[in-house]
Amino acid sequence: MHEIIQTVGYVFPNDRVWWSLMIVTYPYITGLIAGAFIVSSLYHVFGIKNLKPVARFSLIFALSFWFFCTAPLLNHLGRPDRAFNIMLTPHPSSAMAGFGFVYSLYGIVLILEILFLYRPVFVELMQTSTGIKKSIYKLLTLGVYDTSPEVLKSEHKIMSFLAAIGIPLACTLHGYAGFIFGGVKAVHWWFTPLMPVIFLLSASVSGIAGIILFYVIIAKYRKMEIDENCLKTLVKFLWGFLIADLVTEMLDLGVHAYLRVESWYIIEELLDKHLFFSFWILQVLIGAIIPFFILGWLSLSKKISKSTLIFWSSLSSFILLIQVYAMRWNVVVGGQMVSKSGRGFVFYHPQFFEKEGILPVLILLALPVVTLYILSKIFPLWENQDKKEVKV
Repeated sequence: MHEIIQTVGYVFPNDRVWWSLMIVTYPYITGLIAGAFIVSSLYHVFGIKNLKPVARFSLIFALSFWFFCTAPLLNHLGRPDRAFNIMLTPHPSSAMAGFGFVYSLYGIVLILEILFLYRPVFVELMQTSTGIKKSIYKLLTLGVYDTSPEVLKSEHKIMSFLAAIGIPLACTLHGYAGFIFGGVKAVHWWFTPLMPVIFLLSASVSGIAGIILFYVIIAKYRKMEIDENCLKTLVKFLWGFLIADLVTEMLDLGVHAYLRVESWYIIEELLDKHLFFSFWILQVLIGAIIPFFILGWLSLSKKISKSTLIFWSSLSSFILLIQVYAMRWNVVVGGQMVSKSGRGFVFYHPQFFEKEGILPVLILLALPVVTLYILSKIFPLWENQDKKEVKV
């Protein structure tokens, strides 16, 4: 690694930021996966009909990011070829191997749910396609071409069951990241039982925000109509999860500030001085407070134009995606900035072209978007995708 490391105060010789920008990006991607799956489950499991227009899209969105969930970790490892050893020889007392098992099981459930959901669509598209596309659809049907009401009803029950068990798996997939950080006793900024909850709530925020933003962008690009009821329902859920996330984070911080244990004094200096902009300004004020009021206005207002709803919900979603990444930065990097001596700080400045720098992160975040575009050529994202689309 070629990052720039600076120190202030008394620090030990081995103090440095070991978990860099890649480890910031890893929980960010898992959060998008979990949040997007929750959106799909709100329709398939809880029967919220207004979310039907994005039910398919959210599953393919989750799958696109699932493909690259492990990429930041593999890039961070010095020997990525040894990554499977932690799963082949797991130790009962180690939580690290758990991610591999949860990630694999969740991927199986996600792919099966998508195949059951799309099988009737594949059968129909197989009859109207030619060449390699026809072969792909034939393969994805798994040799089952029956689309009778009885078969579809049975498959719907199986799909609902998969969606139901997928909810705790998706929550575990991301809550696990918070568990890893919350279990590090030596880092006072991380050591709290609320860390998995905070990670999970922020994951829901980023996932719903991602669905809103990409739904609007793709709809504008394809000149298709945006479902106003669907968008407003997404905004309400986004506002609710944002409230829960913000309150939980501030309560956790407030408890630390009230108890004022020995570690609080150096955390206080960290937040009020070294992380002042990234935490108080970017994460809390710009990233949370401003979207809180915008989303509240959009959710409670009964007389609001469709264009206004689209613009402000998209803007809020974009801000919240940045806010959640800032939160990951403040937790992952900020926690490591405190020296083990308790009397100094270590600063990490990622470079643009380094192995775990800004450019690789941008590429990793762009790859799921490219994958989503490719998958959209095979998996229709909306039920009316084959029909004539009208301008928003």
